[in-house]
Amino acid sequence: MAGQPYHSPQARSPERGSGVFRLTARNAMAPLDSEVKEECLRKDLKFYFMNPCEKYRARRQIPWKLGLQILKIVMVTAQLVRFGLSNQLVVAFKEDNTVAFKHLFLKGYSGVDEDDYSSSVYTQEDAYDSIFFAIHQYHHLKDIALGTLGYGENEDNRIGLKVCKQHYKEGTMFPANETLNMDSDTETDCIHLDLQTLARNSPDWKNLSFFRLEFYRLLKVEISFRLKGIDLQTIHYRELPDCYVFQNTITFDNKAHSGKIKIYFDSDANIEECKDFNIFGSTQKNTQYVLVFDAFVIVICLASLTLCTRSIVLALRLRKRFLNFFLEKYKRRASDADQWEFINGWYVLVIISDLMTIIGSVLKMEIKAKNLTNYDLCSILLGTSTLLVWVGVIRYLGYFQAYNVLILTMQASLPKVLRFCACAGMIYLGYTFCGWIVLGPYHDKFQNLNTVAECLFSLVNGDDMFATFAQIQQKSVLVWLFSRLYLYSFISLFIYMILSLFIALITDSYDTIKKFQQNGFPETDLKEFLKECGSKAECPREPSSLPSCICCLRRSVLGVTSTLLRRPILFP
Repeated sequence: MAGQPYHSPQARSPERGSGVFRLTARNAMAPLDSEVKEECLRKDLKFYFMNPCEKYRARRQIPWKLGLQILKIVMVTAQLVRFGLSNQLVVAFKEDNTVAFKHLFLKGYSGVDEDDYSSSVYTQEDAYDSIFFAIHQYHHLKDIALGTLGYGENEDNRIGLKVCKQHYKEGTMFPANETLNMDSDTETDCIHLDLQTLARNSPDWKNLSFFRLEFYRLLKVEISFRLKGIDLQTIHYRELPDCYVFQNTITFDNKAHSGKIKIYFDSDANIEECKDFNIFGSTQKNTQYVLVFDAFVIVICLASLTLCTRSIVLALRLRKRFLNFFLEKYKRRASDADQWEFINGWYVLVIISDLMTIIGSVLKMEIKAKNLTNYDLCSILLGTSTLLVWVGVIRYLGYFQAYNVLILTMQASLPKVLRFCACAGMIYLGYTFCGWIVLGPYHDKFQNLNTVAECLFSLVNGDDMFATFAQIQQKSVLVWLFSRLYLYSFISLFIYMILSLFIALITDSYDTIKKFQQNGFPETDLKEFLKECGSKAECPREPSSLPSCICCLRRSVLGVTSTLLRRPILFP
């Protein structure tokens, strides 16, 4: 082999040995890298499921979310109390004006409504007197009213009364001969009475042909008018006043033609922005302080919303890591129960509460600045958000053993209770429809579906039982006997059987949770995976989970490399 360089085995062996070393190190590092990733995943999972106190002891990480939630509870509650006191003034002003209007415009009003209507008349003379009395009182409103009231424009931008009557088009009726000839189509006639018309002598407008009512054809007479008022009581509480527009309607209902005309009074109060007002003193400064406080509440809720959203996003990423690892290592998907462990329902509750508080606070600021007047929507948002905030306190009570039993019992029994209520609700609806159709004509509490449902719910809780039995009218013996069978069966079924089963479900869940706490909870794949964490070497942590894993991997790889370098190298 002349011309070819000679390579001795000694010369070739270092090259071959170097390749074997790289191959052996690569093959050995692959499973070790997998172990490092597994250990880091365990550490991240263990840290994720710690409570704030455990996280502080583990990493000295200050529980910012916990402190922020406590501050938010105080701030939101204070805001709600402040708004509730202001809202009470609005509701009280509306109700007081409604009562005052009934006394002003309804002749002979006793101060107490008759059932769902205000009063009633039984003669033609009383009907005319009641109609003319309301018109007369409207004309002399400024002379007799105690409140700060003024006339408002109607939908036609006219100041005055609008009187409408609805009646059948044509018809003749002779009850003595039992004959009737009636056109079922209806027509409505209206007349507008302004202040100039009412200022004339009363016979001029009272003698109009419009007020010649044919009661056998008459269905209803409706008097509508608008009044304006200013709520000055808010000034005493260092708040800006509200301007109101009251849409009042007096309805004389004769649809039944039973010889009794029911008189309904309806007042719809709308708050409008005052066009021009100058309030001197400390009221304006107090309004500014309240606006600053509301802005601070919005900032607190935004911070809470950001932190909770971040926690959910990190949890979903950790969930994806766990599912991918579990599928890669064990060749099967993790159970649904383990997947739901990463969805923290308390964070979702806090996010919903924060969103409602932010929207409600913005509306409250606009209302305080008199740019908006929707008190109802604002009170619903703030009230519901405060409810959710205080419900969220249960999460922190769960850190204590005694309270945790109750919380776990509620969580475990909720699905069973919901399924049970769905079944019991079918029976409840059956009794509701049956009671409405049979007992409705003979009992006030069964006249419509809403009152029937409320009456039966009261009976389930043991309220007003004797009154419900006693108020049934005994005009029909058959209906009276049916009512006894109906009420006895309902009360016996729901109180003695359904409620007992309802309590048994909760008791069974409580006993199960107590046994689990004594003997241990059922092991899941996630818990089995986390139990192995203590058997392996500690994985160093940094304040953030992502840099922690990077540093953990970096140090572990270096450790694996140094270990391989110290191992003897085998040559073929």
